[in-house]
Amino acid sequence: MMYVKSALSAAAMTLLMGTVSFAQGGAAVPGERVDANGMPTTRSTPAEQAQTVEINKQVGTQNAAVDAKAAAIDEKAAADNAQYQGQQRQYQDQLQQNQTQQRDYQDRTAAYDTLRIRYASERAAYRRGVWPDRYVKWVILDRDAALIGERVELITGSRVGTVVDTAHRANGNVSALLVKLDSEKIVWIDTGDVRYNRADGIVMTNLNEADLRHMADERV
Repeated sequence: MMYVKSALSAAAMTLLMGTVSFAQGGAAVPGERVDANGMPTTRSTPAEQAQTVEINKQVGTQNAAVDAKAAAIDEKAAADNAQYQGQQRQYQDQLQQNQTQQRDYQDRTAAYDTLRIRYASERAAYRRGVWPDRYVKWVILDRDAALIGERVELITGSRVGTVVDTAHRANGNVSALLVKLDSEKIVWIDTGDVRYNRADGIVMTNLNEADLRHMADERV
C-alpha cells in the first residue's frame, strides 16, 4: 500500500511540474513551431506582450485623434454651409428688396412726369422769387440720399415742409423732390425751383406758399 501511494504522489508531482513548465513557456505542444532548442517560437514573451499592449494603446490613441479631427472637419463644413446658405438667403432678400425699390422709384418718377406734363402750363405761370446770390449755384444734380428728411423753406426763411422722396431723369440726375407740406399735403417740386444748402441741410424753394398748396391739389 505504501508503494502504491508513493507512486501516485510521484505521478502527481510530475504532472504539476509539467503544468508549471507549460505555463512558463515549457515544451511545445503537438503542432507548434519550435526552434533549434525545441522551444516554441509562436509564444510571446512578457516583453513582447507588453510591447503589443503599448502598440495597441498608441493605435487606439491615434484612431481617436483621427476620429476627433474628422468630426471637427465635418462640424466646420456644416457651419460653413449654414453660413453660405444664410448669405445666399440674405442676398436674395436684398435683391428682391432692391427690385421692389426700383419698381417703386420708377412708379414715382412716372407719376411725377405725368403731373409735370399735364400741368406744365399752370406750373410755368406760378410766381417765383429771385434767388439770393449765394443760392444761385446750390443746384441739385446728383442723387443724394441726404436729401430725404431735409427741411424745406421759402426764400423768406419760413419752413413749409420736408423732403420725403425724389424723382430722377434717365441719366440718374434728380428731376424733382417730393415734399410733405406742414399741412400734411404732398407736392412735387421741380429741381429748377429749389436750391440745396448741404452745409446747413436746408432745401429752399422760390415758389410761394399759396402756389405750393395749389400744386399739392394737382391730380393725374
